[in-house]
Amino acid sequence: MARNDYQEPEQTPLISNRMALGIIAALALMAAVTLAISFGGSRLGSKLALAGHTDNREEFLIGIGQDQLRLPANTIRFSEQRHSGASERIDLYLTWPEMQGYSKGQKKRFDAPRSDDGLIFVQLSQSTMSRDMSGRLEPIYSRLFDGGALPGPYGLTAHHFRADSGYGDEIILTAPNAGGDDYAVRCLMPGNAASEKQTSEAAANSASCQRDIRAGQDLTILYRFSPALLRDWVHIDAAIARFVRERVVTRKTAG
Repeated sequence: MARNDYQEPEQTPLISNRMALGIIAALALMAAVTLAISFGGSRLGSKLALAGHTDNREEFLIGIGQDQLRLPANTIRFSEQRHSGASERIDLYLTWPEMQGYSKGQKKRFDAPRSDDGLIFVQLSQSTMSRDMSGRLEPIYSRLFDGGALPGPYGLTAHHFRADSGYGDEIILTAPNAGGDDYAVRCLMPGNAASEKQTSEAAANSASCQRDIRAGQDLTILYRFSPALLRDWVHIDAAIARFVRERVVTRKTAG
């Protein structure tokens, strides 16, 4: 009987132990990366959705010149200003008439302020002038008027500036104030600009009325709003003054 010298070839596994471990490690790494991207993406998406706003109501103690104020984070417009300590100025934004800061429920109003008349922009800084806008009306602005006074909207009186005044196509609107100097606000009214470029710029910035008042020890409150809100000029002025006054604290009680 012939000897059978045939031998079954050695069976080599298709996947070695080392390769299997490598695949498992690679899959684990991919899972970790996917999880990190998912977590980071959700955080980034949340930040992008807020677009620089915050609904955090934490209060910061902020010093401006001789005054200190406690301001909620969601009323402070810029993220880099949301901290306690000394500051040259603070920019706020508030809904009208609620006088509230940012919230998720009011997201649309804050995301598109140019198309929404219900926001008031406030800037707080140390006073650099001895008079507010009302106090500057008679000694400064009145010397720059061109022609006589004209009837304005909502019981206000309109005054146009001379071409060489430096105020462009702005007008100043005034009204008597039994408690002191006349109310005064400068506005670039829709359709009041002399050129197409200025008209488009006015349309792009609905907060084209501005007024400044004084508060605290040495604080200037400059606030801007849409001409559409001139109907509420009396209430806006009182509300802005009250909002700031209620948040000014004395050095003695600041800590």
